Amino acid sequence: MAMMSKTASPPPSPYAQRLEALRRAMADAKVDGFLVPRTDAHLGEYVPASGERLAWLTGFTGSAGLGVVLADTACVFSDGRYTIQLKQQVDERLYQCANSTEVKWPQWIIDQVGVGRTIGYDPHLHTHADILNAEKAGLILKPLSQNLIDPLWTDRPAIPATPVTIFDLKYAGVSHTDKIQQVADILSAENIDVFILTQPDSIAWLLNIRAQDISHIPVALSYVLVGKDQQVRWYIDSARVSLEIRQALGKNIHVIDTGMMRQDMATDIQAGHIFGLDVKRSAVFFKQHIEHQGRQVMDMKDPCVLPKALKHPAEQNAMREAHIRDGVAMVNFLHWAQTALTMPEHWTEITIAEKLKFFRAQSPLYRGDSFDTIAGIGANGAIVHYRATPEHHAQLHPDTFLLLDSGAQYQDGTTDITRTITVGNISAEMRENFTLVLKGHIAVACATFPQGTPGADIDALARAPLKARGLDYAHGTGHGVGCYLSVHEEAASLSTRGGDPVLPGMIISNEPGYYQEGAYGIRIENLVLAQEKGVCPKTGQKMIGFDTITLCPIDRTAIMPELMTPDERQWINTYHQNVRETLSPFLSPDVDKFLNEVTSPI
Repeated sequence: MAMMSKTASPPPSPYAQRLEALRRAMADAKVDGFLVPRTDAHLGEYVPASGERLAWLTGFTGSAGLGVVLADTACVFSDGRYTIQLKQQVDERLYQCANSTEVKWPQWIIDQVGVGRTIGYDPHLHTHADILNAEKAGLILKPLSQNLIDPLWTDRPAIPATPVTIFDLKYAGVSHTDKIQQVADILSAENIDVFILTQPDSIAWLLNIRAQDISHIPVALSYVLVGKDQQVRWYIDSARVSLEIRQALGKNIHVIDTGMMRQDMATDIQAGHIFGLDVKRSAVFFKQHIEHQGRQVMDMKDPCVLPKALKHPAEQNAMREAHIRDGVAMVNFLHWAQTALTMPEHWTEITIAEKLKFFRAQSPLYRGDSFDTIAGIGANGAIVHYRATPEHHAQLHPDTFLLLDSGAQYQDGTTDITRTITVGNISAEMRENFTLVLKGHIAVACATFPQGTPGADIDALARAPLKARGLDYAHGTGHGVGCYLSVHEEAASLSTRGGDPVLPGMIISNEPGYYQEGAYGIRIENLVLAQEKGVCPKTGQKMIGFDTITLCPIDRTAIMPELMTPDERQWINTYHQNVRETLSPFLSPDVDKFLNEVTSPI
């Protein structure tokens, strides 16, 4: 009788090996735990490949998350958008997964190991509030001089350093000198001598510059110290800023190598100066470093955030032009898809996204996608921020929805649009839920409200049709969008937590949805421009409303007209007429005929 060989154990996964190596580093650093946020030193949603430490450690690629590693257990936290994605990407043998809106990471640590434990962190990757909240909960937070991941990540990509370009004044509408004056006036009013700008899109807006340091977001990863005297210190690799750019910026903007910033904050800024810092949006390192030098830090909201959100008329016009261009690309794509999707088995989520990119790239002003296209067929469409990868993607199949959330960066503007496309035949339930989402979308598009109304009030309009049937969605209804800047820009948030008012000039997304886990997803998204809509004759209050600037058909075949009011049917017909009349001059005869068919009145 032959002897049976013993089956060899499979080798540990790279994520298991990385976790083990991190725990050894924790022991060497004499900490009981270590925090691994999904962010870089600028704390933005989008980070360069060199900042993707959480993905390297755990495999999770969502845009928001935190890894907490203890000696004997670990957990990855993210919000409701990524519940399904966490389950798919993170090895449950190595990590627990938690919804950060339901489970707070300091309490999770206490539940695992009790209070009084020392947790290490990189002070360049966390806000002051992150650390303060954990300390209040009973943890000891220890800033480390080096991120424990970095020595382990031996093939870490280089920190990007792309050339800087000027954002044309014909699109910006306001010169950088006038913007600096505006910010200086804000600082003077607040008695702040120098403000530290750490947000790359604020710097890009202030200086009217662009670069390509981050995929999808045309910014330069850098820092600025702007004074109430209108002097600006721009900390960036000086080789990236050409003589031509320096001359265009003028003598008040001093280009200084990034490595000098720490020293300047300690010694070169006049003693007694008060530093302004947006502690909610900036790394705690800055507050710690300045206060360690005996200087005063005053918490103040980034003075560029609000003026950046209030688009100048030139920016509004530029964004409208970008959306006409994007609408042409979308209609050309939908015309192609009408035939292609009769044979869905020939296409995958990845090839669909590539085809859409092909149509957008026909414009000479196209500068890339504004985020990774979300092309989710069937059940994948129910994953709110799903992204197909070469390793994990699906072939298209009939009798379901294809959720297609995409956007582009053009030289003059940024777009963000979601269309839910019927593939084959769909059920009455799917059509009903699509119509409920559409009704919520129309309610936002048609809303007129007093100036000062918070975003949460507008968000409630979008959810009402769904909630009347016991349904809802786990994301906000709208976010700000930049002008050839970040597709997720801070403005009035249309969400249940949106406390800031919607103001004229803001460009915001209108994107209610519904997601049936394991089956399909629905989202309908346009961008809207908030504008003054006259004065209420009864109250005398200024009224605000929205102009929809996205131009693309909404799938009429998925609509149940009998569920809509006459006003709602009129809205969709009027919207489609506007799409048709605006885009037709730019279309070939065949595509124009197609557009007329898909935008005919319901």
